Amino acid sequence: MPFSCSLCSHSQEYLYINRYCSKCQKIKHYLNLYQDRVYEILDNVLSRDLDKQSNKIKAEIHEEIKNQETKLKKAKEIVAVGEDGYDKPKTRSTLKC
Repeated sequence: MPFSCSLCSHSQEYLYINRYCSKCQKIKHYLNLYQDRVYEILDNVLSRDLDKQSNKIKAEIHEEIKNQETKLKKAKEIVAVGEDGYDKPKTRSTLKC
């Protein structure tokens, strides 16, 4: 006899080894990665009307994308200038001996 999912309790999958179905396993994975951030997003997004949910999703994701872009810009500046602060030439053809 197969077991039911511990989280959703109504999955049609046969569970012998895992406690969660494939969908709930994905949710559990997100919880392990992002901890309390998952709860914040679920509360902020799903507690709204359907028409307002898409706007809130864009707003939530926009902030995270903006943070990642600033981190990328800083990383590119460090690589371009170099750790020692010396601007390295882009090609060897600009060097004259």
